[in-house]
Amino acid sequence: MFDLAAVRFLPEHPDHAPVILAITDEAFGPGRFVRAAERVREMASHDPALSFVAEHDGAIIGSVRLTPIAIGTAPSLMLGPLAVRPDYKNRGVGKALMKLAADAAREAGERSVILVGDPPYYAPLGYHPLPAGSVLMPGPVDLSRLLGLPLADGALAELAGRVGPRLA
Repeated sequence: MFDLAAVRFLPEHPDHAPVILAITDEAFGPGRFVRAAERVREMASHDPALSFVAEHDGAIIGSVRLTPIAIGTAPSLMLGPLAVRPDYKNRGVGKALMKLAADAAREAGERSVILVGDPPYYAPLGYHPLPAGSVLMPGPVDLSRLLGLPLADGALAELAGRVGPRLA
C-alpha cells in the first residue's frame, strides 16, 4: 500500500536531470516539444532552487520545475513540467510537489506562477484562468488552459503582454 508520508520531497539536484527527462518523456511523449509551454522553456532555464523531486524507496517518482520568465515587464514564473511516474499518479504526489514549489516561490519573493493545464486539477491549488488575450504565449495555446497563481496581492493583474525570458 502506497503512503504519501513515505515520499521524500527534495530540491532538484543536477544529478536528477536524466531521471527527470525520463519521467517527462514517459508522461508527455514527444508531442510536448510542439507545445507553447515548451517554447517558453527553450527561452529560459528553470531555477533549480525552485524545482523539486519526489523520492520513494530510493527512486525519483516525480518532479516539478519553475522557470523565471517575464510577461510584458512583470516578472513571473512558468510551472512545468510537472510529471509523476504512472504508478504514483492520483496519489497526491503531484499536488504535494505543486504546493512545495509555490511555497518556495512565495518565500523567494516571487509574485506569480503561470502554467498551461487542466483547470479542474489546478483550481483547488489556487490557480485561476487568466483573462483571454492578456498573456501571449510563444505559440498556440488553448486560452482556457492558461492559468495563474497569485503569490502576492494583485499579482495576476500585473500580467499583460508577451511571455519571454526574464532579464536580469
